[in-house]
Amino acid sequence: MFKTVMIIAIVLLALGWVAYAIWDMKMRAEEKKGPRQVSKHLQKTRSEVSDWAKKMAAFKKPTRKPQQNQENKS
Repeated sequence: MFKTVMIIAIVLLALGWVAYAIWDMKMRAEEKKGPRQVSKHLQKTRSEVSDWAKKMAAFKKPTRKPQQNQENKS
């Protein structure tokens, strides 16, 4: 009795895994066809990086003031 129950359970488990694998392949194929979804966090990060890049592009290096006592130091 125990053997038959275990055999039936193993067969059902194997069928379940096969059905899951088929469903998973179909879902992956569907996701490949559609456009890629971008999360809000990723969009926010991208906009912050582009804002930072624009800020760095507009950055001007500070100039040093010439020292007046250079002749005395030598």
